[in-house]
Amino acid sequence: MVDHEREELIKVLASQRDLFRITVRGIDDEQARQRSTISELTLGGLLSHCVNVERHWTTILAERDPNSEFDISRMDSEYRLDADQTVAGLLAEWEAVAEHTAKLIRELPNLEDSVPTPTAPWAPEREWLTVRYILLHILREIAHHSGHADIIREALDGANTTYQRAN
Repeated sequence: MVDHEREELIKVLASQRDLFRITVRGIDDEQARQRSTISELTLGGLLSHCVNVERHWTTILAERDPNSEFDISRMDSEYRLDADQTVAGLLAEWEAVAEHTAKLIRELPNLEDSVPTPTAPWAPEREWLTVRYILLHILREIAHHSGHADIIREALDGANTTYQRAN
């Protein structure tokens, strides 16, 4: 029996990832590292963050560690496309992460289950969130940063996701 809510979550996550992929379509690694606005954000850095944030939250869903702490040291490279990384490599990595996310969504026993989240300097008290909330948080992160990426891309070379989507 198909669980329509789970399949819709998978579909909307895939759709948002596709929009981000359209935004970086045709960008080379040098362009992906280039700042195009006053912000330090780059297309490659945002892509790296989206891959990492989805991996991070799906790990939390899978492990459910009640003693976990956020590794603040990862923030140093979170929004960068490092010299040994490529746009193509990160997109392939994201595809594997996305497949894992879809598998998890289909196999987790209950979207209402409470999951312990890591403590962090900005969240010293452990919070318990539902599986559904965490999945929607992943979606929000991708959508939020897709908007940033669209602005960066347009400032970089005049392209935008809406126009590119039509081509």
